[in-house]
Parts: sequence; structure tokens; C-alpha cells
Amino acid sequence: MDVKSWHAEILGQKVVKALQNNGFQAVFFSNKEAAAQHVLSYIKENMTVGIGGSVTLNELELPQKAVEKGAIVFNHNLDNLTAEERLDLRRKQLSCDLFLTSSNSITMNGYLVNVDATGNRVGAMVFGPKKVIIIAGVNKITKDLEAALDRIETIASPQNNKRLNLPNPCTQTGTCMDCNGKTRICNIYTIIKRKPAVTDVEVVIVGENLGY
Repeated sequence: MDVKSWHAEILGQKVVKALQNNGFQAVFFSNKEAAAQHVLSYIKENMTVGIGGSVTLNELELPQKAVEKGAIVFNHNLDNLTAEERLDLRRKQLSCDLFLTSSNSITMNGYLVNVDATGNRVGAMVFGPKKVIIIAGVNKITKDLEAALDRIETIASPQNNKRLNLPNPCTQTGTCMDCNGKTRICNIYTIIKRKPAVTDVEVVIVGENLGY
């Protein structure tokens, strides 16, 4: 095992243990292929699967693989949808059989830290779907809550704004400017310290860099 793989595994396993101590189901996979196969094992024909906005899911090709398995996929991220269609899909994600997403940051003590524009992603992570699976690469791991929020402001949010081609200041500065524009996507901040009381949440940590 090379040094980078060793470090990824030792951090990943430590976070898995912290997540488990906080009541979550949590597992570690050294590579994205194994992680994707694990997630796909839950997907059955005709079950409803919600897709939260996530570059990680796309890198694992989970949205299209869920379709290939015969699932009914609620994916508001597809091109050529009207605003009304996107909103309808977001609402359907809140009551689906399985909701898939990632996390902007995960602290070493097992806190899930996220920021959202509309709240559908973080809302579904907490309550509604029968099962939630959160997939995150080791690049999302941070030392503590302060570092998690810093990661969102200096890494995740600017890159997501650039990906979405939004005219927000962070696409020029590379870091959050706490803007007030109509296209701001950093509106709802959530910190999940323990597994939500009635929601089945599993966190899959992958020993690779994934997403933003």
C-alpha cells in the first residue's frame, strides 16, 4: 500500500468509527468502484431513488446505473427540465425509497456539515426517504467543525458556483464573500451530529478524492 492509500484508509476508518459512535451506519471502501457496487446493491427494480445535487454521485455514475437497474429515479439535475419539473422532482425526493447524496464536509468526530441553496438535499438527509446513503471521498474529511465550515467556504462553494455557471462573487475570488445576490446558493447550513431519530442513514467513505 502506498503512502497516500495508507493515509486515506487510516483517516477513513477513523471517521467511520466516529460515525458509528454517533449512531450512523458507516462503511469504508478503498476505491469508488467498490463503493458504487455497495450502493447499487440496495437498488431494486421499480423502487424510487432520489438524487441530491452531487458531483460525487456523477463520478460514481450512480444516477444512470440506478436507471439501468430499473429504478424510478428522481433527478432534478438533468438538462432540459423546466423550473416546475425540477421543483416537482425535488419534492418527490423527500419521500422516495432511497435518497443518494454526498456531504460537503465530514469532521473527524463524525459530524456531517452541509450548505444548500433550496434545502431539498439537506432536508432529505434528515427526514422523509426510507433510506439515505451519503457517499463521500476522503477529501471531504476535516479536523473539526471550524475546518468543515472553512472547507465549504474555500473549496466546495466556489467550485460548485463555478460548475453551475452562477454570477456570484466567489467565482471571481475563489472563496466565499457572503454575498446577497439572488443566485446565492449558500442559504441553508446544517450540522448533523447524530443519526436522525427515525431516518435510516448510512455513510459510505471512499479512500479517494471525489467531488468538490
